[in-house]
Amino acid sequence: MMNKPFPSVNQQIPIDSKFDISLHMKREDLIDAEISGNKYRKLLYNIKAAKSSNQTTLLTFGGAFSNHIAAVAACGSRFGFNTIGIIRGEEVKAFEDSNPTLQFAKKQNMILHYISRSDYKRKNKDEYIQYLRQQFGSFYLLPEGGTNELAVKGCEEILHANDREFDIICCPIGTGGTISGIINSSVSSQKIIGYSAVKDHELKEVICKFAHAENWKIEPSDYGGYGKIDKSLIDFINHFKSTYNIPLDPIYNGKMMYRLFEQIENREFPKGTKILAVHTGGLQGLKGMNWRIKQTQLPRLL
Repeated sequence: MMNKPFPSVNQQIPIDSKFDISLHMKREDLIDAEISGNKYRKLLYNIKAAKSSNQTTLLTFGGAFSNHIAAVAACGSRFGFNTIGIIRGEEVKAFEDSNPTLQFAKKQNMILHYISRSDYKRKNKDEYIQYLRQQFGSFYLLPEGGTNELAVKGCEEILHANDREFDIICCPIGTGGTISGIINSSVSSQKIIGYSAVKDHELKEVICKFAHAENWKIEPSDYGGYGKIDKSLIDFINHFKSTYNIPLDPIYNGKMMYRLFEQIENREFPKGTKILAVHTGGLQGLKGMNWRIKQTQLPRLL
């Protein structure tokens, strides 16, 4: 059974004294090597619920490089569940044996089922879930990205009492569950900034469904999609790794820190501000991105 992780270490990131800013990173990426960061938090109470309801199979959704797919596959292998991954895009199957994320999922005995992108858009429809139950039998449903009430409950445990010293809490946003939990466990004097990994006009609605305060805002994505990157982002991630010995994934945390450093450089935060950036893990995405860009002129991610 999954256990609650110990509180994450807050690692200081040295910033030029001219900015008079304090920056720390909450190393959620160190929770677990395979069920990393916010995925561990999101799955913790869902796994317990699946066990208590005597379910033996987990079914979920994701793209070809999904951190969530990898984490659910690892959970199944480790805690005794069958797992089914509904993968976006029938064309992805042709690359199943070379894609690092899908390779890992298969090694964890996850059944991969590829569907069209039009069918994938139906993933939240009751009739489509019923169709999947007819096809695969009984299962415990985990939504794309893992965001549901139990996931938010898990993410509420990211912050601890000693984190109240920070004025601003930053975190990446995918499906909105992590930031919702952080908002719920923050104090009113804190500002929560979510750095969106994708342009999603429904994000605010999702967060408002789960979060119970208004001390937050979304910093929009400049990239237009999960897998969109450029040389400047890669250079930043590689420099960050070599300078601070902290790896960043290119989908979530790399984009957050790149934008956050821009904001610091532009003096968008008042002097004396104490900032905590939550590293949500997802480092398995480094292999996937390097696999994707190996035929391009882009440099390799460290």
